[in-house]
Amino acid sequence: MNYVHFVKTACVAVALASLLGIMCTAGAEAQSNKPIILADEGYFFVGGQYTKVGERQFMAGQMYVQYLFPEVVKHRYPIVMMHGTGLTGNNFLGTPDGRRGWAYDLVSLGYRVYVIDQVGRARSGSYPEIYGPYAHLAVGDWEPLFTGQERYNRFPQARLHTQWPGGPGVAGNAAFDQYYAQTVEFLASAAKTEELMFPAGIALLEKIGPAILLTHSQAGVFGWKLADARPDLVKAHIAVEPNGPPFYDVNFLGGKEWYADSAQVGRAWGITRIPLTFDPPAGSPSELKMVRQEKPDSPELLRCWLQAEPARQLLRMKGVPIAIVSGEASFRATMDHCTSKFLTQSGVKNTHIRLENENVHGNGHMMMLEKNSREIALIIGNWIEKNVK
Repeated sequence: MNYVHFVKTACVAVALASLLGIMCTAGAEAQSNKPIILADEGYFFVGGQYTKVGERQFMAGQMYVQYLFPEVVKHRYPIVMMHGTGLTGNNFLGTPDGRRGWAYDLVSLGYRVYVIDQVGRARSGSYPEIYGPYAHLAVGDWEPLFTGQERYNRFPQARLHTQWPGGPGVAGNAAFDQYYAQTVEFLASAAKTEELMFPAGIALLEKIGPAILLTHSQAGVFGWKLADARPDLVKAHIAVEPNGPPFYDVNFLGGKEWYADSAQVGRAWGITRIPLTFDPPAGSPSELKMVRQEKPDSPELLRCWLQAEPARQLLRMKGVPIAIVSGEASFRATMDHCTSKFLTQSGVKNTHIRLENENVHGNGHMMMLEKNSREIALIIGNWIEKNVK
């Protein structure tokens, strides 16, 4: 179904509605099935430079950006949406069971929206000769943590998962099959991806001006780096289940001892793999002294790795409104509090939105594709309206 209708004369109806006092607010669920009127839509590329591989010339470092502008813009700052590992901007355009995606939900609230494909992936171009080796997640990589966790129970919250369309998100479920069909290869090196995404993100913000970042999963690290480098251009960062927790990755095992830290540090700068601007300055990651909680905040949560006190501060991020959004039944529900604690300890105020505390239950890591996705988009919209001036 095509939900988008280009109806220029609709501005008359909008004006009349305004006169009658009918407002489209973040809580207007009744608007969910109405046609969305776009003033403009299209795409462009940012970044990129010509480079040679042998005697052949290519472009590398470019990033694809799709934009959707509502007929009536109600907010000063646009929203830039950045997807996670193994996926593309399609995550935000629609759901695997055929509903509107978050991009259109936010457009319906009056936001200009930009949706990217990560550098080195999908419409931005894939070049192993330039970027290095690629990886592709198999069905068995997605099901236990992302879409069908209630079948595997590798972490305590898994049994609470109820929101994947059509039941558990496993092969044979039509919604999962549609989801897996859209997965793509991605750069095997997460650090290389961060290095490539940083200049592309700066180029985008410098082109469109100050914006709100909405990142998911892997893309959370992109948002932290951009907010640290250009707080003048990042007016807020909504990090939906950001890559984490601080420092170490986690392996989920199930059973009584249901997780173990990775053998190697995953994010040497705490919440990123590339340098952040700490005060006092840290010339290398080894200068960030780590300490682990003696016991978890509760049995279903990880013991956090944080900075040893006195903690270095992230002064440049202090003025950027930040929200971390966590689903009740996600593997990230075990760890996102650690990212929130790391930011707080580093002097960065943030709001940790646990969806169950908003009376929204049963969501996993891919919440933007789940049955109640619009409800979550409205919660994000409400937070922006309250916190971004």
